[in-house]
Amino acid sequence: MTATLTDTRAFVEFLLETGCLAFGDFQTKSGRRTPYFMDFARFSRGSEVQRLGSFSARAIRARLGADFDVLFGPAYKGIPLVVATAMTLSSECGRDASFCFNRKEAKDHGEGGRLVGHKLKDGDRVVIVEDVTTAGTSIRETVPLLRAAAKVQLAGLVVAVDRQERGTGEMSALRELEAEFGMPCFAIATIDEIVAALTAPAAAG
Repeated sequence: MTATLTDTRAFVEFLLETGCLAFGDFQTKSGRRTPYFMDFARFSRGSEVQRLGSFSARAIRARLGADFDVLFGPAYKGIPLVVATAMTLSSECGRDASFCFNRKEAKDHGEGGRLVGHKLKDGDRVVIVEDVTTAGTSIRETVPLLRAAAKVQLAGLVVAVDRQERGTGEMSALRELEAEFGMPCFAIATIDEIVAALTAPAAAG
């Protein structure tokens, strides 16, 4: 389900207000030049993370309905996002979903292990909650981690922004991940939708 222009405009205004979305001349980690930059590390207030979680929760409900069991947030930026998304699903959508996230390194004392939160079990339908995917590297690291914990089903991947950049082949990174892992991959907004929301008022005038 594609976001409406009104929804996307609200999301874009939120990104601009927080300084998460900036325009200029930037170079990504992959070495590509880009006229915009997304920096979700700029979120530093509870209200900001709460709003992002609300946008994410609504995107999940619109695309997947109730067809999932667990939310997973890849460390590190996915951790506050998955918590905020789970809280919004519970408070606003009546869906009390479990969540978990990973440690970068396995804990060798106490309960041990790499995962924190819900203990994954066979058959769990897992939605991965991520901020942005450029080449899909973090997701390709995440999926083996989930599958090592249990025989889970990949219910979907939601990212805040789909940069619509090419993956390792001719498809975009998100479509490539969708084909590779057989799960729906979608975003709160694509970069095309963001541009459309930014230019719509001028076009209307």
